[in-house]
Amino acid sequence: MMQIEKTYCELAQMSTKNCLIICDRGIMDATAYMKPEQWEEMKMKNGWNEIELRDNRYNQVIHMVTAAKGAEKFYSTEHAVRYESPDVARNLDDMASQAWVGHPYYDVIDNSTDFEAKLIRMISTVTDRLGMDFRERLNVNSKKRKFLVRELPSLEAIDMAASAETKGYPQFQDFDVVHDYLATPGQKTQARIRKRGQNGNWTYTHTIRRYLQNNESAETKMHITSRDYTNLLAQIDEKHQTIYKTRRCFLWNDQYYQMDLYKEPCQERCKGLILLETYSTIPAMEPLDLPSFLDIVKEVTGDPYYSMYNLSSKVWLQNTKGKATVSHDSIPNEVANGDVHQEATSNGDHDETNGDINGLR
Repeated sequence: MMQIEKTYCELAQMSTKNCLIICDRGIMDATAYMKPEQWEEMKMKNGWNEIELRDNRYNQVIHMVTAAKGAEKFYSTEHAVRYESPDVARNLDDMASQAWVGHPYYDVIDNSTDFEAKLIRMISTVTDRLGMDFRERLNVNSKKRKFLVRELPSLEAIDMAASAETKGYPQFQDFDVVHDYLATPGQKTQARIRKRGQNGNWTYTHTIRRYLQNNESAETKMHITSRDYTNLLAQIDEKHQTIYKTRRCFLWNDQYYQMDLYKEPCQERCKGLILLETYSTIPAMEPLDLPSFLDIVKEVTGDPYYSMYNLSSKVWLQNTKGKATVSHDSIPNEVANGDVHQEATSNGDHDETNGDINGLR
């Protein structure tokens, strides 16, 4: 498999046209078909690590959930290469999807729609990642939603949830994440760099967001080298503090979640902060089937107080003076002009005076 991928990459590099290489399977899929100790032995013999195999090797991973989960009437073993029973297929699907948890650009396409819509959703995730605008043709209305979590559940709480016939804490992957915002020539451009890794193995990303007309923005994300990352550190915006987080990635009912646990050193308002993110076609503020083992305080989608850009700002709270300016992540053009504001609340959700988030202290 690795040799085949290498061959296609070499062919793509020789081409004078832009190329997109789509792999039907990836290296991590193999872990679903072997024992964990066999996989660990293979990694050790070949000097592999999962950051390289999973995160750096592929720019995007899309897991298409088997029809045996949610579309059983369409699952058939009459297919030439499909011989697993539905139960076996579901088990392999769980293991294969779990193998990719932690990839920075991982999408799970379930069977909540018919097959044609499922394909459109899959294609849309690719075009979005490539920055290609097919909104009218591939309108799936999937938006990021963000939730404030009170605290991590204790082991006792997890056991109680499991005994109540609900799933306990699922398998997860933890990553160390460091974000820095860079100085830019104007307010209509935002730039940041990120390093993300496990056990001393890192991936590096440079993101540039440009704000356009009609409240729209164009974002470019680029994988960069360690050397590029080090050079860009010289451009850090001194008005922003470095953000340190543990990012916990997991699957819950075939929905992919990322939970950010903010770490010190950080500003006072970030101490103990835990934010859960996922993508959904269900509009913001409408009920969503969230992980039952988490104590969700409220939804904070679009709330400028919980924008990472504002959380990293050393002057944002002082500049609001009783009002919270909508962040660049929300309504960019008006913010750039200083026209739009959102009233700050004082109902116990957050304290503008000292920056402490009630319920997290």
